[in-house]
Amino acid sequence: MTVSLVLASGSAARRMLLINAGLQFAVEGAQINEREVEEALPPTQRGPEDVALHLAIAKARDVSERHPDAIVIGCDQTMSLGERIFHKAKDVSEAREILLSLRAAAHHLNSAVCLVRNDEVLWSHVGVASMHVRAFSEQFLDAYLDQAGDKILSSVGCYQLEGEGVQLFDKIEGDYFTVLGLPLLPLLDALRKLGVNHE
Repeated sequence: MTVSLVLASGSAARRMLLINAGLQFAVEGAQINEREVEEALPPTQRGPEDVALHLAIAKARDVSERHPDAIVIGCDQTMSLGERIFHKAKDVSEAREILLSLRAAAHHLNSAVCLVRNDEVLWSHVGVASMHVRAFSEQFLDAYLDQAGDKILSSVGCYQLEGEGVQLFDKIEGDYFTVLGLPLLPLLDALRKLGVNHE
């Protein structure tokens, strides 16, 4: 039985992870307003992991409407320090403020993934990575911002771990795939159980 698989994400990193894992799938970004989805959540469901999961499901359901019977992979990642949830910086000045607030502290990357078919959530999972930022100097920060440029604005933490951003950390606890925004091993297991991936 052939089951079509759709990734509801425009993320190049997520796409490459699935390609490298040998999956065949289509890609279509969701057309939702993330802040509206977040604001509609009841106060008891606004924790960092809850928000990531609700957004992943909202994205998958949106794309599922246009792909009947396909299994849609929805993903989202939040970054949190305590109960504070961060969003992407609007400019380099805001990125600097975010990075200073993360200095010498451990924040979390909460990566949600779900599988939806015909608006039904078949499976969901949230992976969490603990990111320990070192006590860097402001001189280092200025050099980092200068070197990294505007690409830091595409990431909620103002860093790409696969690039210069790795210099910000002294310890990382958690799965590398979760850090990149897609808990790949649980996803592959779920796809195998649904008959999409080989047992």
